[in-house]
Amino acid sequence: MSSVVEAFAYNDYVLTERLEFLPERDAEVFAAVPAAPAVFLLLGADAQSEPYVSKTANLRRRLQRLLGPVDERTKKLSLRNRVRSIEYTPTGSDFESGFLLYRVLRTAFPRNYADRMRFRFAPFVKLHLENEFPRASITTRLGKLSGRNLYYGPFLSRAAAEKFMNDSLDFFKMRRCVDDLHPDPKFPGCIYSEMKMCLAPCFKGCTDDDYASEVNRVQAYFESSGESLLRQFSAEREAAAEKLAFEDAAAIHARIEKLTPVLSLLPEIVRRLDRLSALIIQPSSIKGSVAFFRAEQGVLAGPVAFLIQPAEHAKSQSMEARVQQTLQALPGEKAKSALEAMEHIALLKRWYYRGTRTGEIFFTDAKNELPMRRVVRGISRVFRGEKLEPEPAPQ
Repeated sequence: MSSVVEAFAYNDYVLTERLEFLPERDAEVFAAVPAAPAVFLLLGADAQSEPYVSKTANLRRRLQRLLGPVDERTKKLSLRNRVRSIEYTPTGSDFESGFLLYRVLRTAFPRNYADRMRFRFAPFVKLHLENEFPRASITTRLGKLSGRNLYYGPFLSRAAAEKFMNDSLDFFKMRRCVDDLHPDPKFPGCIYSEMKMCLAPCFKGCTDDDYASEVNRVQAYFESSGESLLRQFSAEREAAAEKLAFEDAAAIHARIEKLTPVLSLLPEIVRRLDRLSALIIQPSSIKGSVAFFRAEQGVLAGPVAFLIQPAEHAKSQSMEARVQQTLQALPGEKAKSALEAMEHIALLKRWYYRGTRTGEIFFTDAKNELPMRRVVRGISRVFRGEKLEPEPAPQ
């Protein structure tokens, strides 16, 4: 049996540990692997045989179950006489295990890895800017990453995305219909135009510039998480009050009260996709450290270990400076395709929307800067295993 650390590479990812397996020396193998979380791969003597890939919360126990002696009468899966080598990488969290498992499966099983991962793609609000008369819709499919259409999300579910979109569009007069329009003054319009809830470009009820201006207002609303409209209403209410137009001020105040609950339920992660940038902090398998992951446009990269106690040459640096230095060693990655981006976002969504989740996430602001003081406190909480920091309430 060889316990040498001999990396087994699956092109874009490496399982860092390798052990040869012989049934007659199984006790040595089981003693050599950690009783800790890991992603592992089992290979048979036949190079053409399909590998067994999985993640586990306890690698030693899982291998004993798969490779240990079994009663001939049992129906339990046993690979004892088929496996000849074990590849694995210890992980510090379920998030890390899931991301590593995805990368290994993606290369080991290029045809059906998505079925093995059981992806549920995240819903987005899509702003169809490539359409002559833009509209919004809900989608779980991303188009060309270089296209003009914009995506806002990810949401927990299609129902949540639809509710946010529909409640939001009630404050605007952008069209709700899904057809490609061919404006005709003879067209009768629809119920939205009759209710004055649409500018009705379908029968030239507005100029092209007027409709474009309304679309810009909707885009600003989505990109500011509703703050642009809230500021507009607040300014209009103050102006009406100064003119002693109290009835107008009261009507505007009622609209603010209607808008507030729409925005209060908006998760912090929901933002324009190409501006979805964040740092994810997870427990690490390396003693005395936490693991950093980056999300750039929803695409994940990492992990890289961040040592809590600095090396001797870095003791004069502040914690914030050390975090920045570590992040420089973890550049963001770009998706090779829209499908790959959807898969990364599905992994991020799966972790983010859990009822209880391990680790913390911090998003960049409008200047693409992280809230470093909150990040430092988050590192401490993750390292100590404390509860995550609650999300800031929408302003």
